[in-house]
Amino acid sequence: MRTMTIIEDERLLGSELKRRFERDGWQVTLCETLGDARHLLIELGFAPSIVLSDMNLPDGNGLDFLQEVREAGGLGEWIFLSGYGTRRDIERAAELGALDFLAKPIDDHKLDLTIAAAVRGARQRQRIADSTETAARKFSPEALIGVSAAATRVRTMLTQLARVPISSVLISGETGTGKGLAAKILHYSGERSDGPFVDVNCAAFPKDLLESQLFGHESGAFTGAKGRHRGLLEQADGGTLFLDEIGEMDLGLQSKLLKALEDQRFRRVGGEREIEVDVQLVAASNRNLRQMAADGDFRADLYHRISVFEVTLPSLRDRKEDIEPLVDSLVSEFNAQAGKHVARVPAAVWTALKDYSWPGNVRELRNVIERCVLLSSGPDLPVEWLGLPTAGQRDGAAVESSDTIRLPLDGSMALDEMDRFIIQTALERHDYNVMATARALGTTRETLRYRIQKYQLAPDAKRA
Repeated sequence: MRTMTIIEDERLLGSELKRRFERDGWQVTLCETLGDARHLLIELGFAPSIVLSDMNLPDGNGLDFLQEVREAGGLGEWIFLSGYGTRRDIERAAELGALDFLAKPIDDHKLDLTIAAAVRGARQRQRIADSTETAARKFSPEALIGVSAAATRVRTMLTQLARVPISSVLISGETGTGKGLAAKILHYSGERSDGPFVDVNCAAFPKDLLESQLFGHESGAFTGAKGRHRGLLEQADGGTLFLDEIGEMDLGLQSKLLKALEDQRFRRVGGEREIEVDVQLVAASNRNLRQMAADGDFRADLYHRISVFEVTLPSLRDRKEDIEPLVDSLVSEFNAQAGKHVARVPAAVWTALKDYSWPGNVRELRNVIERCVLLSSGPDLPVEWLGLPTAGQRDGAAVESSDTIRLPLDGSMALDEMDRFIIQTALERHDYNVMATARALGTTRETLRYRIQKYQLAPDAKRA
């Protein structure tokens, strides 16, 4: 049902507008004073899709009343009707979010066009409100599932942070521990839940492109910049900007980001005008930014700026007691998505799940359960689709044959160590022939030589 409130003290005009829109299927409420409208919209909390309001009423000013409604959390599309209005009145109406300012006597054709635009705006506003409400339910602190002391501690911290106006938060933890989920919990459970949530993975863009993504650019700022682009900082105004893997950001770009955060203003690439924003920053990294700052690989001043509060997410292997509630929740989720009916988890599956070290953390567990549910053919979660290595397969980095290399995925070997081990093994198998080794690894000689120098794997270095 389309709802409309008309605030008009001229009885003849108000009654005429009411009859007209009721004939078109609207549910119309007519108020002749601001007192009646205040009782309806603020005290009773009625939220019509559209409000048609005179600007000057016997007991007050329509613009002042709109400000009251907005401060009380009222939405809706407002259209003002007035026999006269100053430029300042029109500007203030726009500042308060009014859709239009129509002069009396009313032009019926222009009113119809304005109402049509208001209907579109009301529908879009309702979709956004419904989406925000759904996200708020989905990303409450309880979305971080677990019964362990570590999970409880993180939930408590996220709940506390969501209740206070924070400028920046740093979320640290291994890959797959749920840093993106924690960022959404902070946004949708906090004061900025009605604002936008904008996220970007800093490792996914080269330096120049990331700068354009964050700050935007003007037309012609660089080759290929055919039009103006609003950056993610600008898009996140009034909401939250989530910078994932911020440790991968170029040092020069870190300096520009720091200034933008400090001043809450910036210029687009190739632009001259400063743009003011009000943004809450949530940053995340699976690297030790404190150590990187000490080593000069990350700006220390930016680290201190983004780590006003720091939340460290525990790895799954450090909270094995959370595997059961996580699996139960994931099975229910994928049952609903795929129309499956998995109802039991056999003892053999529980044993395999709890014996595994989960180097990919909750993300890896989620992938495993999704695969098992999708390939299930009965009420039991199938053990044959777990795909987890046995204890013997996880021990050490053993070489199986001349064409294969076995590596541990239990966190005992860092990524750089794996890279070094693979290259060293390939070099030894090809008697340090760079061309043959590069061909076997599917890379170029230049890339391989860089890695050999980086890891000091040249034969001379090895003998030394």
